[in-house]
Amino acid sequence: MKITEIKTHILHADLSEPFHWAIGEAQSRGACLVEIVTDTGPIGWGECFGPARPAAALVAAYRPLLIGADPLASEKIWQDLYAAIRDQGQRGVPICALSGIDIALWDLKGKHFGAPIHQLMGGPLRMSVKAYATGTYRTRSGDPMDYICKEAAGYKAEGFSAMKLKIGFDVDEDAALIEAVRRTIGPDMSLMLDANHGYDAVDAIRLAKKAEPFDIGWFEEPVPPEDLDGYVAVKAATSIPIAGGETSYTRFGFRDILARRAMDYLQPDVCGAGGLSECKKIADMANAFGIRVVPHVWGTAVGLAAALQLLAVLPHTPPGRRPWEPILEFDRSEHPARQAIVTRAIEHEAGAVAIPDGPGLGIEIDREAVASFSVE
Repeated sequence: MKITEIKTHILHADLSEPFHWAIGEAQSRGACLVEIVTDTGPIGWGECFGPARPAAALVAAYRPLLIGADPLASEKIWQDLYAAIRDQGQRGVPICALSGIDIALWDLKGKHFGAPIHQLMGGPLRMSVKAYATGTYRTRSGDPMDYICKEAAGYKAEGFSAMKLKIGFDVDEDAALIEAVRRTIGPDMSLMLDANHGYDAVDAIRLAKKAEPFDIGWFEEPVPPEDLDGYVAVKAATSIPIAGGETSYTRFGFRDILARRAMDYLQPDVCGAGGLSECKKIADMANAFGIRVVPHVWGTAVGLAAALQLLAVLPHTPPGRRPWEPILEFDRSEHPARQAIVTRAIEHEAGAVAIPDGPGLGIEIDREAVASFSVE
């Protein structure tokens, strides 16, 4: 079996209403899907995190190294592609493109052997995961104290046992919103915070002190990803666990985070940190340090399925009779293409999501839907 073609599908969909977070705004949602074709029939699908057009360009740049290669040799392909761009491509879009290729190779491999990816990665430790709702983005009009509390109440009514609140705007306003949301959802629902690196260390520590009484599960991206010393300072100043890593890349990028013990939860994105191959290595490194892993997820059903396959094989940290179990980030913000591009949507039931057990990623792509969202 040989790779005969590698294709990209750039998806785009306008939103019914723009929404924003601490450092940016979305007026549309996009994605770069990767399709790998072989001479014997199996096809694999992957997804690249980040801006779709640059990712597609990088996937095209890798093409000469992929045509004619054995798609089952995913580890060799990963090493060859990384070596080809290592001098200028150790992080960022080149690794996002590599991630989409790696996911597609695993999907293809699973279809070839007629087994889900988690089976090929050693067998699942779990076949269902609890999900936490990600949303609470800001809109251009309305009072966040009103519409975000209503959104939080909706997540509780849906059966979610955990949710994440977007902050990173103003310390005092954010603290007031945290109190209001905690009051809305009650004491039994887990509440995490995500500043999208909207603070510096000074304000992140101020916010953490104000938030500590409200039983916060973790404080995500309190400072910019380049400021590892800031992460260390915030972590030392609060009892709230610190999370981050969605914009860190490969085991080499996570090595320094682990060595500095800068985070309590690592959040590699399977579509951005190096694919399934690399994220399993990152998770095993984290396990050796006793650090928890919760993959970041913010894409289509392809990326969601890839994260679920990884979640199935994440080691317990530590093992025991009642070990801590990883949870799934379940994006609830508007994304018209997210579930439309698969024939069967990945949904939660009372806040839990089953690991797909079909071959490869365990999903089937709806080509007509992909074409309807595709742009040149």
